[in-house]
Amino acid sequence: MAYRDIVTRPVLVWSAVAVAARLPVAMAPLALVFLVRERPGGYTLGAVLAAAYVLGEIVAAPVLGIRLDAERARPHLAVGLAVGALAFTGLGLGLAGTAHPAVLGALAFLAGAGPGAAPGGLRALLTGMVPEKAVTQALSMESVLTFGIWAAAPALATGLALGVGPGVPLLLQGGLMAAAVAGLWALPAGWHVESKGGPGEPMRRVLTRAWPVYVTGAAGLTLLALAELILPALLEQRAIGIGWAGPLLAGFSIGSAVGAFVYGLRSGWPGSLPVQSALLILGVSTGVALVAVLPWAGAIATALVLAGLLQAPAMLSRNLALRQILPPNALAAGYSVMYAAVGAGYAASGTLAGGLLKVVAPSTAILCGVALTLLLTAIGAAGEWRRARLDARAADEGAHDAACPDRSGADSARTAGA
Repeated sequence: MAYRDIVTRPVLVWSAVAVAARLPVAMAPLALVFLVRERPGGYTLGAVLAAAYVLGEIVAAPVLGIRLDAERARPHLAVGLAVGALAFTGLGLGLAGTAHPAVLGALAFLAGAGPGAAPGGLRALLTGMVPEKAVTQALSMESVLTFGIWAAAPALATGLALGVGPGVPLLLQGGLMAAAVAGLWALPAGWHVESKGGPGEPMRRVLTRAWPVYVTGAAGLTLLALAELILPALLEQRAIGIGWAGPLLAGFSIGSAVGAFVYGLRSGWPGSLPVQSALLILGVSTGVALVAVLPWAGAIATALVLAGLLQAPAMLSRNLALRQILPPNALAAGYSVMYAAVGAGYAASGTLAGGLLKVVAPSTAILCGVALTLLLTAIGAAGEWRRARLDARAADEGAHDAACPDRSGADSARTAGA
């Protein structure tokens, strides 16, 4: 089994650092809500703080990712994680009871923005630590780890906030990010790159080539937003106990972890990566659409688990597609842009769904979100098809010029003479 190639001490250390860096991110939105819920208008303020945190992530991830030096990434990542640790600690040190909402919002924004390059940088670091043949397995392992973190984070944030104190989750998040900073020195300082881009080619232009991948990545996360944000309202519409929301979403996360593991059992699946991604997103869309129309809790649970099984492979295929399109020196930046894109897709879908819930039933809101997903998928697929045609045409022209050097030289001479 190819997973044996990644069961090494460096990868295990990387996993510990990744947990310390990403668990605070997964806990943040809910922890911020619990932090201020006892203040006047606390839930509204909590939602604003969570939005400020997500905005910080979306804005900073591509900006910081582009500036990341591949071979000396450690100082950059350490500073970002340290900023996040200080911001989380500041939020947890009793400021919620006295500080002005603007101060809390600024700290929440910094908590999201500071570590903005960490997800992409850590992923590039991981793929640089394993053999090329094991990259798929490494990314699958990372996905399993990520879904496990997101499955545990809500329960951890809720239990600490209600059982110990509202600031305790934020203090834990600050401590974990500080531990991640220390853990970076047990990992390589960066990863070796051999640029495939043209000399002097601007990084922004290199990253722009992959825009269809970012669009389909955002499409995949719109479905996750629908499943998480509208499910409680849908259960009420179906006269199903709202307490089922947690177990049902846990089933989605478990299904995703299993799907990521299964995807990593092979280094290559039938079809090109764009085709795989489109088909997988269509499968997830079907599962989420079934959630909107099925009337029984058991049927909804089955649809969510099946959708989860396909969700993780859909995202994995997007990350692998980035590796095909971008040169190695742009991968960390590309992963960071992808992180921002999927965050934007999640936020856009959540905003759309929240607005629709005021005028339509939850089931209709979910179906509208699925339609948005399909539209984004079609746009991304069309962009990838066009890029493939251009690449094929360029390859044909290169082969033709190589086969007819005399004609090429004559054309050059004629142009010079003119």
